[in-house]
Formats: sequence, structure tokens, C-alpha cells
Amino acid sequence: MIRLPLLDPVSPEHFPDPRLALAEPNGLLAFGGDLSPRRLLAAYQRGIFPWFNPGEPILWWSPDPRCVFDTDRLRANRSLRRTLAGKDWRVSVDEAFVPVMRACAAPRAGQDGTWIGQSIVAAYASLHTQGHAHSVEVWDGEALVGGVYGVSVGRLFCGESMFSGHSGGSKVALVALAALLREWGFPLLDAQVSNPHLLGLGAREMPRDAFLAQVRTLVAQPFESAHWRKVAPRPAADYL
Repeated sequence: MIRLPLLDPVSPEHFPDPRLALAEPNGLLAFGGDLSPRRLLAAYQRGIFPWFNPGEPILWWSPDPRCVFDTDRLRANRSLRRTLAGKDWRVSVDEAFVPVMRACAAPRAGQDGTWIGQSIVAAYASLHTQGHAHSVEVWDGEALVGGVYGVSVGRLFCGESMFSGHSGGSKVALVALAALLREWGFPLLDAQVSNPHLLGLGAREMPRDAFLAQVRTLVAQPFESAHWRKVAPRPAADYL
């Protein structure tokens, strides 16, 4: 039988030590609480994130190892450059946060459902309104063909999900996001849980203790959300 701490509903900034998370299922730390902006930010500042299916209790995770991208290594490869050849795609920032979330939540081949339910969309839309959550969009004319979204705390960006409406769309969004983060002094892009797709894109696994040490350093470094609002749309090729 799994025994988990129940989060205090009146103390949104209190979480168990992430190092106490279960080994199986990997990283499961606690349940309950809510998805208020205060609690979500407190979680990300401690290397914790929510992940649960609609209809389930809120579950909180901190897996070991952690999946991360090094922003100075995440760049367009030859295959992505060939994919974009002849395409007039453009990249924007924070122009379509909720549409990106909804596209990420859309059914995918081989999946029965999505963990991005309405409560998640509403919670992260609130974070976005407050300047803590951001999206990078890829457009082909007026069509949204790719995107990625996540949460920014200090100089750490915690990626949540991405999607492709056309081949290469999510990769362009990810490369563009990494370019912006690199320019702004964000060394890591948190990808949370490892899988073959992310590793194939250049992610690596980091021991949880090392990741948490990086989190403590990076979230203490201030970064103004106004930088995100100042990013003008530009051709996707500018990021390659």
C-alpha cells in the first residue's frame, strides 16, 4: 500500500522534501492541495510539479533522475533545417498561450486521453496572466503549427508540454525557446520525466540531488517577466 503525505489546504507553500519521493512510481511525493498560483510557484521553486489525470486527486512529483535540456546545446540540427527549407514559418511568444495548451491536450496517436484537463488549463492560464507561465508559438500564416509552454521561476524554465500540428513544429518551438533562454542566462530547461523522444532531441538525465541544487541556485536569480513581452514575432529561420 502506498502512503503519501496529504498537502495542507491552508499552507500552499508547504511541501515535503522532494528527496522523500517514492522510488516506485518514480518521484511520487504527495497528493491533494490545490492548483493556486501560490502553490504552483512554491512547487516549481522546489523542483516539484503536478501531474495527474482528470478525475484523479492532484498528485505531486519530483522524479530521480530528472530530464533536462542544456540550453547551450539545444540547437537546430541538419534535419530540422531541411524540414524548414522553403517554409515561411514565424515564431511568436505569449501570443496564444491557451491555444497552445489546448493543442497540447488534444488526443494523440496511441494515447487514450490527456493529463491536461480543464483544471490544469485554468490554473496555468492564471499563472500566464500573472507573468509566470509562457508559451512559444510557431505559425504557418494564420495556422498554429507548433508550440511549447511552461513556467518560469527565477532563471529556470520548467517545460510542461509541446505539440506539433505539422512535422517539425514542436522542434522549432523548442529550439526557439532554448535560444531565448540561452540569451537570457537560463542554463537549464527542465523537461521533468525522461522518455526516448526527449532524449532523442538532446535531453539528458540528471540525478535529482544535482537538479535540486541547480534549482536552489537558479530560482534565486531574479528575472523580469517583461522580457517575454518584449519578444517580437520573427521568422523561424532566425532561431536556427
